[in-house]
Amino acid sequence: MRAIGKTDKGRKRSMNQDVFFVSDTSVGILPNLYIVADGMGGQNAGDIAARFCVERFTELIRFSKERTPIQAIEKAIRQTNEDLIAKAKNARDLDGMGTTFVTATLEADNVLLVSNIGDSRLYLINERITQITQDHSLVAEMVRNGEIRREEARFHPNKNVVLRALSTQGVVSPDFFRVTVHSGDFVLLCSDGLSDMVEESEILKLVSEYDEVEDIADRLVDMANENGGKDNITLVLLKI
Repeated sequence: MRAIGKTDKGRKRSMNQDVFFVSDTSVGILPNLYIVADGMGGQNAGDIAARFCVERFTELIRFSKERTPIQAIEKAIRQTNEDLIAKAKNARDLDGMGTTFVTATLEADNVLLVSNIGDSRLYLINERITQITQDHSLVAEMVRNGEIRREEARFHPNKNVVLRALSTQGVVSPDFFRVTVHSGDFVLLCSDGLSDMVEESEILKLVSEYDEVEDIADRLVDMANENGGKDNITLVLLKI
């Protein structure tokens, strides 16, 4: 398995509030670990939230005594959320900060365990591209309720309204997914700075044209910037 993480502040933002984590070796009970977090909040609060949550979560996983990966991840996320709330109580300018959080770990028998909170995504890419996670956002709810078409969601004025995040507003739980992967498959974790700027069909086409994860990752960031670069762009790409 090959993996790479890459982040770029894009063309419109003055700072980068995204954070990624890549470990091809074990982190506590998990055989490997990949994370993308997209920070939210005024000034540098989003950056602080994303970085704090990634660092605290990985620390908790590393020392977790839970028996299963799902138990370890769920408990670590809840504790991370509680610690984020406590951190914000000591600094008024951090109130309201938060972050999306999508994780993946490849278990035995090529089963990928995925968790997510927010609208950062995980895609499985082979002969087609499939979004495994479900966005916790207002427009995603509108699509699921049949109020708007999926094609309209990318440019909807309420696109950035996230309904669930690791934040100071309360403790949340992640959604979990398990998906079987095969040799040659690609797994893409990304912030909405990529998924909003590059269509799924473009991602699929690009993956079919390149073999190396480094080349694909570089080109994805370039394409997001070429298409506007309206937000920070972050991805973790794995080839099974």
